[in-house]
Amino acid sequence: MSTLDAMREFARRAKVASRVMASASTAQKNHALGELAQELRSRTAAILSANAQDLADATATGKNAAFLDRLRLDRARIDAMAKAVEHLVSLDDPIGKVTATWQRPNGLEIRKVRLPLGVVLMIYESRPNVTSDAAALCLKSGNVALLRGGSESFRSNQAIASALSAALVTAGLPSDAAMLVPDTSRESM
Repeated sequence: MSTLDAMREFARRAKVASRVMASASTAQKNHALGELAQELRSRTAAILSANAQDLADATATGKNAAFLDRLRLDRARIDAMAKAVEHLVSLDDPIGKVTATWQRPNGLEIRKVRLPLGVVLMIYESRPNVTSDAAALCLKSGNVALLRGGSESFRSNQAIASALSAALVTAGLPSDAAMLVPDTSRESM
C-alpha cells in the first residue's frame, strides 16, 4: 500500500470515528478524559522509557539544550499532563451551547449553536505533552484528533497515544478518536 493510500485509510477511519464523537454525551467524554488521566499515570514508566530513547537520539544528533528540555518528560511533567486532562472534566461541555439567537422579520428564529468540527489534524513540534493536551481538547469538544508531533518525539508520542487509545476504549468510544499519524515522513503529510 502506498503512503497516499495509507493516509487515505487513516483519514477514513478518523471520519468514521467523528460520527460517533459528534454524538458522544458529556458523561462519555468526561469518562474518557478521566480514564486518560489514569492511563497516563499508570503508564508513566513506559512513557518515560520511550522518552529516554527519544532524548538519546536527539542528544546524539546534536539538538540544543532548549530543544532537549521541550522534549524531556519526567514524573512531574506526566503528572501535570494528567492534571491538565482532569481539569477539562470540570469545564462545561461546549457542544450544544447556543451562542446567539435572533429573529427574522418573518418570525423565523435563528440560533447559533456550537457543534464539533469533525476531524482536527494537529501538527506540532517535538513536545510530547502536546499529544495528550491536543487530544484531550479535541475529545472534550467532540472532535477526532489526528496527531502529528515532531519526529524526534515519535516514541514518546506512541506511548502517549497508546494511553489515549486505551482510555477511549474503556469509556466506550472509538479508539480511532485520537490517532497518531503512523509515520514521520514528509510524504505522509
